[in-house]
Formats: sequence, C-alpha cells, structure tokens
Amino acid sequence: MPVAMPIMVQGTASSSGKSLIVAALCRIFHQDGVRVAPFKAQNMSNNSFVTNNGLEMGRAQVVQAYAAGLEPDVRMNPVLLKPSSDTGAQVVLKGKPAFTMNAKQWHETREQLRSTVRQCYESLASEYEMIVIEGAGSPAEINLKKNDIVNMGMAKMADAPVIIVGDIDRGGVFASLVGTMQLLDPDEHARVKGFIINKFRGDLGLLKPGLDELENITGVPVLGVVPWIEHTIDDEDGVTERFANSGPSMSDIDICIIRLPHISNFTDFIPLEGIPGVRVRWCDAPEMIGSPDLLIVPGTKATVADLQAIRKVGIAEAIIRYANSGGVVMGICGGFQMLGRAIHDPLHIESVLDSEDGLELLDMETIFDSEKKTTQTTAAINGSSSWLFAGLDNTTVNGYEIHMGKSSYGALCRPFTTIVSDTGAKSIVGVSNATGCILGTYLHGFFDTGVVASGLIAAIRARKGLPPFDVAIGDRQSILNGDLNRLAAVCRSRLDMKRIYEFIRKPVLK
Repeated sequence: MPVAMPIMVQGTASSSGKSLIVAALCRIFHQDGVRVAPFKAQNMSNNSFVTNNGLEMGRAQVVQAYAAGLEPDVRMNPVLLKPSSDTGAQVVLKGKPAFTMNAKQWHETREQLRSTVRQCYESLASEYEMIVIEGAGSPAEINLKKNDIVNMGMAKMADAPVIIVGDIDRGGVFASLVGTMQLLDPDEHARVKGFIINKFRGDLGLLKPGLDELENITGVPVLGVVPWIEHTIDDEDGVTERFANSGPSMSDIDICIIRLPHISNFTDFIPLEGIPGVRVRWCDAPEMIGSPDLLIVPGTKATVADLQAIRKVGIAEAIIRYANSGGVVMGICGGFQMLGRAIHDPLHIESVLDSEDGLELLDMETIFDSEKKTTQTTAAINGSSSWLFAGLDNTTVNGYEIHMGKSSYGALCRPFTTIVSDTGAKSIVGVSNATGCILGTYLHGFFDTGVVASGLIAAIRARKGLPPFDVAIGDRQSILNGDLNRLAAVCRSRLDMKRIYEFIRKPVLK
C-alpha cells in the first residue's frame, strides 16, 4: 500500500501555473530534506522527453523531477497524450506508444488507463515520503467528471488534499475560483484546502479585500499570492506566452522559428531566447519570415500533415525562396525530415499517401516504419560540415531522439552530427549541404550545451561583421537549476508553507 503523504495542485484552467507551482513545491520539500516525487496521471503535450532507459514522458514532470533532485521516471507520468490532429492523439503508456485514438475511443478505455495510473502511483508512493500531484486543465469540466482520472478522480484515488491555482494575469480570477468551487461535488469541495493566486503584478494591498471576500464566499483560505516570475523553465504545452515573445526588435541577431500546427519540443529553443543581442520570433505566415540570420524548422508530432499545411499557406515556398537566396536553414527532428527530397509512408502511419514531396533542400529521404525511436543520444559535431559550427569540431552534444522513420543520405550530404558507438561504428543523425547553409539533426536538446549555443551565435556575428561574442552561456541544466532555486525562494516567501505542511500531514478521509 502507498505510504507517501500526497498533496495535489489543480487549476482553474490550462496554463494557470500548476506545473510551476508543483515544481516549486518539489524543490522546497527537497530543500527541507523530504524525499519527494512529482506525479501527473495524464499529460496532453507534444513536449516530451526520453529517459535514460529509452522511455517517453512529458517535459513538465521531467522538470519537476529535477526540482525534487531525481532522475525522470515514467511512473511520474504514466499516461501521455500526443495530439496528432484536431481529434486524434497517440497514447503513450508507461513510456511506450500504445495506440492512436480519437476522443470517443479515449473515454472507452478509461478503466484500463485508471488501472495503469493506480499501479504507477502506488509504486511511486511506496518509495517516497511525499508525492506532489498535478492536475490537468480544470476539475470543473462537468462533462468529463464521470471518467476523470487526472483531477478530483486522482485526488480521491490518492486521498489527497487539494490546492487550486488561479491565474490573475488573464483576469477573472475570483470568478474562476468561485465558479470552480460551485461546480464541485460536496466531497470534492471538502478536499480543497486552499487557493493560490498566481502571476500577480501590482499592489498586493489593493488585492487584499478581494482575497478576504473570496474566503468568505467559499470558506477556503488563500495560501498566498505568487508574483509574475520571469524564468526559462520549460512550458508544458502549446498554451504558452512563449510564441508571442519576439525579443528586442533591435537585436543584432534575428532567428525565425516556424510555428508548425503540431509543433513538438519547442522547448529546444529556450537557450537561444536568453542570449543577449538575439531576437527569437515565431512565424506562422510567409510574410512574417523576412530575411532572418537563421530560420529553424522545429520538430512536429505530425510531420506529413504539417508539411502539407505549410505548403498550403505558402510558408514552404517562402522557406525555399529564402534558402535559395543564401539564407541559413536548420531543421530539428521532423523539421529535419521536411528539408529532404521526400518522406515515404508505405504503412500509412501518418498519411493516406505513400509519399510526400519534401522541401528538397537536402539530399536525403525518409521512410516511416512502425518503430518509433526513443533514445538518449550523445553525438559529435563535425565542424567542417558548416561554417555555423566551424569552431566546434568534435564537440559532443547530449540530447535525445523521438521520431518515426529512418533517413538515408545522398552524395551531396555532409555528416553534421554523428554518433560513435563503443565499437567505433559511426551513425549519422544530422547532415548539411555543400555550402553548410542548410542543415539538420535528429537531436532534441541540441542547444542545451552552452558552448554550442554560444558558438552558433558567434559564427553568425562573425559572418555579419559584428564584434566578437564574448558572453559565456551556461549549460541548460545549470540555468534551469538556478531558475528552480529562484522559483522556490519566491514561492517559499509568498506561500503559507506552515499551513501547507499541516494539511498534507492530515489525511483527507475517502
């Protein structure tokens, strides 16, 4: 039987800040010497990560694991939904792709999924002193309550007290908190032990009368008000302010990233956003592309569909035109596959067509098969393949691969990122063209290595005749750890941690 003391963080809506609050609590408890682990029964996100044993899980729980001082474990996220269309998603169970289904079929499998969730939760809870559970969306989705396994259904399964987070930055926080409570059943209402107001900007004194009235109306105390915090912590999914962040308009370096309809692992580019003098902007229309110093085609959960989508709206033509004018284009994972001559899908894994023409910027073709590759990867950069990375020859990059399909490379391709096995055998996971201006790699996390990100920017600056780049860029993991410490410090100072500890230690009766 589980022995860990649970606490659950739910929210009034997606992107209310649940993931960050869970990460903050995990770091606080870890700092206090508690053996704590995060848990989220079901995650819907194309931002995923591969564990050291080749299993796939949501990045939000990966960050929370780091906050708790742990290596990511798929038990922390037993069910991962990866949307591949408006109505369908790939279902990843305990780290492995299980099936693809639509929303109706999803509800028909709830008991199977509930069993998986319970098994993973109880296994995890038997090894730790405390589990911080994250909900999904809102617990007040009354149309989904019957089959819920991720909000109040999970709270009941774990017998967990609940904190509800409301986002004040979007407005209507009092209405959303009161409305949420009114839509809960009496036993669910009893589980809610406190509110957290998140993303506050302003005078706390002006807010206090509203907090007092909120407690009078609901009978639930406000445990604290967390201010808006600038950070580089990974977003959970596409409900993010990141796509609207274009950086300073008068920057030395302009990087354009194509916002694909089913974009995945957009967190790959967080390291570039924090570099001084660099503007990172997200483009979803051909007229937005312009003449950047670097254009990136990112990963996607639906490579063929997104290739068709960008062709339909003119983005594909704009990318080709930009590349042919001497522009620099880099593809990551699915975006890398798009740069080739063709993508073949004989098993119709993604398309009803047998083949789809690529952008024909690289001499490569990709064939989809039934096997999905999920592995952590250490690759070496071939600096002679592109002037972008000329100063980084033999630099090793730690990343991970999550993709369908295998690529074959023609005579016009030059190895860019290469894996060398223990036996000395070499495997190419990225190539460039002869000019070094068109290139790509299968590695997610490619820019997480500080010397790689800074080397890229230094090369672009040199090409533009700008002064040398002399800013030291740290590795992503180090920067993330600093952000988690800062987040924990702010939350510790703004939340009633004594009260939180008290109701964690007082179980809620089922």
